[in-house]
Amino acid sequence: MKNAVALVSGGMDSAVVLAIAREQGFAVHALSVRYGQRHTSELDAADRVARALGAVAHKTVDVDLRSIGGSALTDDIDVPVDGAGAAGTGGIPVTYVPARNTIMLSLALGWAEVLGAADIFCGVNAVDYSGYPDCRPEFVEAFERLANLATRAGVEGAGIRVHAPLMRMGKDAIVREGLRLGVDFSQTVSCYSANERGDACGACDACRLRAAGFADAGVADPTRYA
Repeated sequence: MKNAVALVSGGMDSAVVLAIAREQGFAVHALSVRYGQRHTSELDAADRVARALGAVAHKTVDVDLRSIGGSALTDDIDVPVDGAGAAGTGGIPVTYVPARNTIMLSLALGWAEVLGAADIFCGVNAVDYSGYPDCRPEFVEAFERLANLATRAGVEGAGIRVHAPLMRMGKDAIVREGLRLGVDFSQTVSCYSANERGDACGACDACRLRAAGFADAGVADPTRYA
């Protein structure tokens, strides 16, 4: 089995991506990042997901993005609720975390080099998302080019591939794919304001997108709400 690194946040999208990588025959090393987010219950969920879906290892790396702030997820800024600041309302919402995906992919790239892995998986999505610039296909393509310029594997080895299998899937399609692969969505946490137990608020943009995905897929929502 070839090694691969998958970014696993504890949310539903990254759980499905991990399952996809496993189905493709990779020995998946799951990587989570404690970046100073207000809610850390998603990291507990990431550990559950990694174990349940057969990751061969799970590592959590600490990066203090709260020290620079600039996001409702890492700073003293209210998380928008009930559609305020949601996708399609114009502008990038305050839940965008500056440079988060760039930093996370860079950490995954470093671990991939150590493991001799040529494949990195991430759950970014350009359909049902909140308008984040680092969730677009152009970003993933640019990062893959960077990875192949900046690493020994890119210069001397087989090269680095960045996989974003959910990029063009709606949340309903992600739900159906996850169920096909045996993902237990009740173990995942997507909410921007989840409590210590991982109970969701039901009102933030992440909760609204998640709930709509289950509804559109015709599947009962297993999310625990506060």
